[in-house]
Parts: sequence; structure tokens; C-alpha cells
Amino acid sequence: MLVLNETHSSTYLHTSQSGHAIDLPVGKVVCVGRNYMDHIQEMSNEVSDVPLLFMKPSTAIVDMQKTLDIPCDQGECHNELEIALLIGRRLSKSTEDEASQAISGIGLGLDLTLRDEQSRLKASGQPWERAKSFDGSCPLSPFLVVDSLKHKTCFTFQLMINGQLVQNGDTNLMLTPMLKLVCEISKCFTLLPGDVVLTGTPKGVGPLHAGDSIEAILTDHFSISTQVSCSESGNK
Repeated sequence: MLVLNETHSSTYLHTSQSGHAIDLPVGKVVCVGRNYMDHIQEMSNEVSDVPLLFMKPSTAIVDMQKTLDIPCDQGECHNELEIALLIGRRLSKSTEDEASQAISGIGLGLDLTLRDEQSRLKASGQPWERAKSFDGSCPLSPFLVVDSLKHKTCFTFQLMINGQLVQNGDTNLMLTPMLKLVCEISKCFTLLPGDVVLTGTPKGVGPLHAGDSIEAILTDHFSISTQVSCSESGNK
């Protein structure tokens, strides 16, 4: 398994696990909530009739291999590790076969969440963007380059914080499987080359703290080690 360490590029680019730039633009991130039953239960949420979708802008994307800089003046910032799908071609109202052929990379993403802010927004019936879409809220790993998902749809992944296992995910346990999920998203809005789909997080979310050491693992493929820092956001 390849171990990836911190790099020092100043501008985010999609990259392969070998470190080469992927010739795709950096687009939007489509996120899926409540796609693992154990996470729904730990958050005391209800199961959605259809996949719960929200988005992060391209400005949310940063390199997971670099230090994770989280806001320290907006309450707790929680980890949510997820399988990330890199879209390689345009998808609109797609079939599962079309969705499979359009996926050009498999990686990991952190949906960093300002949990106190999200709770406040939920209580007042407002959207979640202030809690989910801030700059740097979507650290992405390099991608395992694939031709399609036709022959490989099962992945496991883990998040270690300070040497302790906190999240252990298995795509077999998704309420909406990956290909069906991409199809459902493409019925709502078009996915473009360079877009990323975050497919949901398992249980084990919790607050990050300055100085925490992080290891994100895509089993049998790669692991990434980084750490957490904290800075003032200016939004008190």
C-alpha cells in the first residue's frame, strides 16, 4: 500500500496516487448526507426517502496531504471521511452503465463540518452551506485512476486520529450504492468533467483539534498522513 506524505503545491489540482496531475478542471463537489445507517443513528437523524444532496464550491477543495487548517472561532469542526468519485465526462440523466464509464478516479474526501453552526442552521430551517461549504472544507486525496466502476464497486476505508481508529467505512453498507447515487445526482443537475461526488460518511464523526494527527486510508491502495491546525476565520 502506497503511503502518501505532505506535498507543498500552492494550488490544488486533481492528482493520481502516483503524484501526476490529472487533466481535468477543478469543479464543484456534490455531497451526499445520511447514506450509512450507523451514521444516521449516531446523529439521531431520519432516513431520507431519496438521497440527501448538498454542494460545496470548488473553493472548498484543498489537498488532503497538506495540513488541515480549520476555523477555531466557529465552534466544533467535525471529521467526516468519505469515498470520493472523480467525474471524467459529462453526465446528465445517466444510466448506471454511463455513470460507471464516466468515473475516472476513486479517492477519499473529508466533508469538514462546523457542527455547532449546522445545528443552529437546522434549528432555524436554513440551508447548511455556512457549515459545510467554507474555504478548505473539502480536503481531497489523490485519486486511484480507473477506466470505470464496472468491475470494482466495493471499497473499505478508515480514519485514524492520534493513532485511534475513529471511522471504518465499507461501501457495501451504503443505503444508496455509488453508481445508483451518481445516476440520481445526474437527474437533478448535470455533472461535468472535474466534478467530485462525496458518497456519504459512516459513524465516528467528531471534533478535530489543533495538533491532531490524521491518517486516512483507502484499504489496499494508499494512506495519507497529515495534521490539523487552527486559525481565526473572522466570522464570529
